[in-house]
Amino acid sequence: MTSTPNAVPAAAATVASAEHSRPSHLVQAQNGQGRPKRQHNADGSNSKPWKQKKTKREKNITEGSSEEVLRRDIEALLASKGFSPDSEETSRTTQESELLPEQGTETEVEVLELSSTGDGLAMRSGSNQVYVVPFTVPGDIAKVKVFRHIPREHQTVADFISIVKPSPLRDDARIQCKYFSSCGGCQFQMLDYAEQLKLKKRVLDKAYRNFSNLPAELVPAIQDTIGSPLQYGYRTKLTPHFDGPPGFRPSKRKATKVSFESCPDIGFMQKGKRRVLDIEDCPIGTSAVRLGMTRERERMQSEFQNYHRGATILLRENTHRYPKDSQDGDQPPKEDALPPYTARTEGDDFIDIKTCETDSKATTTEFIGSHTFTNPAGSFFQNNNSILPKFTAYVREHILPPPSNSPIRYLIDAYSGSGLFTITLSSVFQHSTGIDIAADSIASARNNASLNGLGEDRCKFIAADAGELFKSVTYPADETVVVLDPPRKGCDADFLGQLRTFGPKRILYVSCNVHTQARDVGVLVRGEGDGARYDIESLVGFDFFPQTGHVEGVAILNRCEQRATENGDTEKDP
Repeated sequence: MTSTPNAVPAAAATVASAEHSRPSHLVQAQNGQGRPKRQHNADGSNSKPWKQKKTKREKNITEGSSEEVLRRDIEALLASKGFSPDSEETSRTTQESELLPEQGTETEVEVLELSSTGDGLAMRSGSNQVYVVPFTVPGDIAKVKVFRHIPREHQTVADFISIVKPSPLRDDARIQCKYFSSCGGCQFQMLDYAEQLKLKKRVLDKAYRNFSNLPAELVPAIQDTIGSPLQYGYRTKLTPHFDGPPGFRPSKRKATKVSFESCPDIGFMQKGKRRVLDIEDCPIGTSAVRLGMTRERERMQSEFQNYHRGATILLRENTHRYPKDSQDGDQPPKEDALPPYTARTEGDDFIDIKTCETDSKATTTEFIGSHTFTNPAGSFFQNNNSILPKFTAYVREHILPPPSNSPIRYLIDAYSGSGLFTITLSSVFQHSTGIDIAADSIASARNNASLNGLGEDRCKFIAADAGELFKSVTYPADETVVVLDPPRKGCDADFLGQLRTFGPKRILYVSCNVHTQARDVGVLVRGEGDGARYDIESLVGFDFFPQTGHVEGVAILNRCEQRATENGDTEKDP
């Protein structure tokens, strides 16, 4: 769970103290002067640099990369049209019969499918070339500009120009951002939200078909995607940025400094280009974050001369909660007396005053139901607070199996971060252990446990590589559930091997990349070699990022109980 740094008048001295005397807002250097050009041989084949790129892409296949996800979707579309990408007939058609439009030319295509990356997949009549077109939906006829062809993958990358004939699914009146179709952040603003949830359910289904290597009968039906209460105004963290001044090169930082002549464009990357799109406002941000964006853009108007390279600006929501029945005199400011760039929201029992923090080391506070979490503003925490109560409630309700003779009493929270699952699930278990490789995350988790009244008799946190976790665990496997919430790359083979050797009775796997999740779940279900084997109980998606193609996946697995047969093999109990 589609990740960012931070910037405030006191944050970036740790990154670039030499840049100027006042505390720097520089968090992450940006470079970006236009799109790289692919070099092709005279016969249209790829030159050596492209082959090197392909080698890197081939390597990324095991990581569920967007390139591989897109390639699988293109192959499926071609197959549905009677084309086999590797057949002699298809190759001959591409090389001899089809004259592809030249790079930079405009053409019309019909969008037939939506890829799991959120881009439309389109074709031209009589062609076996698939055009990858952003900001489109099935049924659109779109005018596009050809950017590059990848002949051996039957793929053409194209830039969206306009809609010639809209799909019945499209309603541009739904679009709430004037930068949509230029900014690369959102893909689905033209779609009804119910349709977005259906598409994300299909993404999860395709992930398990394409990446789990499991027969269909071992994968249960995907449940309906659980939507976000807020479809706009939900992101509690944004990271706009700006490029360095003209002439800036990262490799020449020790040379004469180049200054900005005017305030640079501040915003997000333009879709398909290495160029920052100047964005005044982002409607998927919370009110506090959007106010913070306004404030930081105003600040940059008077301070841009202090910068000599690009930077990323952190915008992170911070909440100060006032109980309505408070008797201690600590009262929130009235609506008409709010400080500048401050938002006020009211619940049944509390009033929240929300501000935008830009110092990556400053402490920010979030509330999830009855739980309180504090974290450094620049650290990772879920960006959609509106869905977190629903999400954590689902996990809490499904973390245990139906009552049995062997109840589960213990929780291991691998990749625990600042303790979200360990803490919100604490009431369910006799004892819990959270583990994370980052010592800073463990420090935050211990502090959060204390904030929520949990001592080490209820939960503990260990700073260590999750791959070393099961070497020292003392919980009995038959009474333990493991929660996995790894980064996008998923779990490595060594960790999965240790997990299977330990063999917890139940696993709940949360993932921000459903393709690597499917790959890892496939390993656990196939159960090759030594160790436990698992069945999938359920698969469901959560929409943490409405208006985008991203979906979070939750998989629940149960250990297969095995017994010895007469010849010494094992088989699953009926």
